[in-house]
Amino acid sequence: MKPIFFKISIIISLLFTLSCKSQSVNDYIAFYNNLVPKLNILANVKTQFYGQNFSVFYNEMLNKQVNVVKIDCDTKVDPSSKYYILRLYFEDSDLWSVATDNPFQYPWVSITFENEIPNQINNMVLQNHGEWNNTFVQFFSNMKIEKIKFIGINGYNSTDWSEK
Repeated sequence: MKPIFFKISIIISLLFTLSCKSQSVNDYIAFYNNLVPKLNILANVKTQFYGQNFSVFYNEMLNKQVNVVKIDCDTKVDPSSKYYILRLYFEDSDLWSVATDNPFQYPWVSITFENEIPNQINNMVLQNHGEWNNTFVQFFSNMKIEKIKFIGINGYNSTDWSEK
């Protein structure tokens, strides 16, 4: 009787694990399909934000219920230590893991500013573990946008990573 109970326990555990993974995939697909239409709307009008303060673009994202979760910064050219690019991510680490494990696209926005991002951004990102908050909103609010790219918005299971 013990071997049968043990086998049944293992099968139930496996089914539960697969069910949880499947639910995570379904959660990611729902997240993606909710977010990406909003990002596509913004991508279609992105040029209207060129030359504008970041706060104008950010307020439009909030109006569309697009919420930033994580950020990082990058340089315009390599090699360089001068940051001009802000990347905005919308998924938490659990959803990010689902995307990379499957392999799904993960949407993000890359904003190039007209002027260099002040060096204090390094400490701010490290201190906040790259998690978006009001300090970052204020920090970037008056920076002028030069260019915006939308990446990963061509379908969650698409192999087309071209930017919009």
